Amino acid sequence: MCRCAAYSGRMRGKAAAKPLSSALCPLPSERGFSLIEMMISITIGLVIVAALVSVLISNSQSAKINDRTSELQSNGRYALDHLKRELRHAGYRGYTAAPPQSGAWITPTITNECGTALNFVKNIRQAVWGANDNNPFSANCLSAANAKYDTDINSDVLVIRHASDTPTLAASAVPSTIYLLSSYIAASVMAGSDVAAVDPTTYDEIFELEVYVYYIGSDDNDPTVPALRRVALAGNAMVDQMVVSGIEQIQFEYCRTNTTADTNQYYTADNITGNHSANGPTDWDGVNSVRIWLLARNAKPEAGYTNTDVYSMGGTIYDPVDDSFRRQIFTTVAQLRNFQN
Repeated sequence: MCRCAAYSGRMRGKAAAKPLSSALCPLPSERGFSLIEMMISITIGLVIVAALVSVLISNSQSAKINDRTSELQSNGRYALDHLKRELRHAGYRGYTAAPPQSGAWITPTITNECGTALNFVKNIRQAVWGANDNNPFSANCLSAANAKYDTDINSDVLVIRHASDTPTLAASAVPSTIYLLSSYIAASVMAGSDVAAVDPTTYDEIFELEVYVYYIGSDDNDPTVPALRRVALAGNAMVDQMVVSGIEQIQFEYCRTNTTADTNQYYTADNITGNHSANGPTDWDGVNSVRIWLLARNAKPEAGYTNTDVYSMGGTIYDPVDDSFRRQIFTTVAQLRNFQN
């Protein structure tokens, strides 16, 4: 430490001393970074920032891919579980053991009925019915105007009929709702307005009738997004409903006994004879299980991703135009627990 002291300029008995030279008492060092050092520091900082940004972008992309995969899986699994659940209920007719004839039943009027009016809904002996790669109901319930059927996709159409699993009291029957009146020896389909006039000793229980026609259409909120839809019997009308978004294609095969070979065999719908509005027995009465293929698709395309896959769905090869949508196939077999033929 410099111990130089400033002289006041006055000393007893002596002349004023000259101030000491600053060279004998140097100031503290004030030397900083050089320009080269600053440039090196900035460069290193930029490299670190770039690495962090790259990690953040990669994590963001991975998160988006995971979200899209989760979207595919949740939509596909929900659609598959929904179809399996309805197929397991297919053919439930309450207490009616034998396949019922429908020709003599009371015929309720149903708005927008699929197939042949006055016959389609009440054909409950036919638990399931299907169409292969075409729309058989374009003249009524699946017209382009009221059901958004996409003719470019050409998916299968599946019909499921069954009674509700919960009986309804006769006094609670809604006049405009369609019911199945069931007993061990008799059955009939009629509107709730006719239930009161029926002899209460004829039937054991009254069940609301449930009839669904499943197909591929478009999302309610975005017509560019495919969706699993259905036309459902609601009250005394067939109404269009969206089941789940993001389902692009469905295909079905139906198992029935091959009487010649005495074995169970799966067929596409066009290889099983029988009209959807028949009053009597058809080959569809022998269907005991349904194999399902379902293709889920993301709602939005993914930048930088190209899907060139071809999808095998039973006997159908589905080859969408190369695009940027992720897809995933789901498949299962649903047993008809109420198979009675």
